[in-house]
Amino acid sequence: MNKLEFTHNDSPTIGVEIELQLVNAETYELSNSIEDVLSNIPESLKDQIKPELMQSYLEINTGICKTVREVEFDLKGKLNDLEKVTKSLGLELFFGATHPFSSWRDQSITDDDRYHRLVELMQDVARRLVTFGLHVHIGVETGDKAIMICERMLRHLPLLLSLSTNSPFWEGRSTGLHSNRSKIMEGLPTAGLPYQMRNWSEFTWLINHLVDTGFINTIREIWWDIRPHHNFGTVEIRVCDMPASLEHVLALTALIQSLVVAISNQIDEGTYQSEYHPMMVEQNKWRATRFGTNAGLVNYDDFRQYSIPEMVENLIQRLGPTAEELGCLDELKLNRNLAINSGANQQLKIFNETQSKKEVVRQMIQNNHW
Repeated sequence: MNKLEFTHNDSPTIGVEIELQLVNAETYELSNSIEDVLSNIPESLKDQIKPELMQSYLEINTGICKTVREVEFDLKGKLNDLEKVTKSLGLELFFGATHPFSSWRDQSITDDDRYHRLVELMQDVARRLVTFGLHVHIGVETGDKAIMICERMLRHLPLLLSLSTNSPFWEGRSTGLHSNRSKIMEGLPTAGLPYQMRNWSEFTWLINHLVDTGFINTIREIWWDIRPHHNFGTVEIRVCDMPASLEHVLALTALIQSLVVAISNQIDEGTYQSEYHPMMVEQNKWRATRFGTNAGLVNYDDFRQYSIPEMVENLIQRLGPTAEELGCLDELKLNRNLAINSGANQQLKIFNETQSKKEVVRQMIQNNHW
């Protein structure tokens, strides 16, 4: 069996990945234009702006950041440089987790052997993956601690999904869900909520057996909502929709970093991990998927239902000292606004007022300033 070495991190560094849609500036449809974009970006951005499965979107990666404000500085610079290129090509960048009216049937697969193998294996399950997410990495010390943090973070994933929800439309229809993306992702055989594991050894055993038995080709085909990333030495939170703005990205990043650090400190202090049933997390995730920030989520400590604003306020009070030490208290407090003004709520409001999904895309782009 292969030994998975977990890269040690001395501090809770941050790495953020955002997946953005490329849309035609006149029609606001998805545009299969990644090759044109990549051939025109500055050389300095070649390693930070990458193609994805479909030619109608791209991924921007930050460098290794120490604070949320470093993340903001990093992403603003790359977005500004990228926007000069996209505008010259008649394109706009759309912060959304699905496209309101473009069909997955019209999207072209990026010319890459790995992507072609994936589509050959998964067929329409992969072809339908015209979805866009936010991934946040937080550095931790060891693989064992990463596993423990993943387990203890499970209870918070539905709230993170609620706050980020930004995919109410699919194939030109209102789906009735605030995060249709999450249900599409769950079509993958190794996506959704992870299985609970006790330590790094158990995780290594599982990955090796999945590869040896042909279920996956590499560890990169584990698409759980949260997972340890051994190469980066991080816990990677992947549950979030791509939110509606850079401000929303920073709010969620601050919440995630504060949660991971607070949990890490609890582990160091020897805090007992209270039990909760995995199905409770599943049910909360369903409510987040269906209702977004209008959901009522069950707290696992008292088994009472709370609104998203109540849960956010509770976490801000609990995490405030940690966020202050990390220098992200102001960004953490932005979640108060996100709890009532998610991207999904914004999209639905625009559609209710205009009855135009094209107008949804146009106004969401127009209202997004970084």
